[in-house]
Amino acid sequence: MNMEIILNEHNKAEYPPMHTVEHILNQTMIRMFGCERSKNSHIERKKSKCDYTLQQEPSNEQIKEIEDKVNEIIDLHLPVTAFFVTKDNVPPEVDLSKLPEDASNTLRIVKVGDYDTCACIGTHVENTSEIGRFKILNTDYSEGRLRLRFKLEANS
Repeated sequence: MNMEIILNEHNKAEYPPMHTVEHILNQTMIRMFGCERSKNSHIERKKSKCDYTLQQEPSNEQIKEIEDKVNEIIDLHLPVTAFFVTKDNVPPEVDLSKLPEDASNTLRIVKVGDYDTCACIGTHVENTSEIGRFKILNTDYSEGRLRLRFKLEANS
């Protein structure tokens, strides 16, 4: 017996490589700074931005380390997979703090290899080898908010 999986409607069409790199960037920020996933992001094909809450402004060396780590993960050619769970069976590593109140009982969990796992209804690549090179364009830090602006470049 096949059950139809009902998810919330998705209100935008992302560019899969950029949306997938957002997952990698979020997990990199969590691991490097102990912060939460981006609470505010704007993901577009040409360039994107994510905001993080941090106690202090990262150094130029740390910004370069973020870029290097994201590219290191991309270069691992990790599979990007998805599976479905009910809200009462969510893996413990999945943060549901951004989940809308009206979210369906069934959630789609997206995994980027063993690097990142989160609930997401967006579109993604099948493998990180499809992403390209991650490049931080600029940053600004004000009152505990770090904004990272970034783009993807074709692999050379």
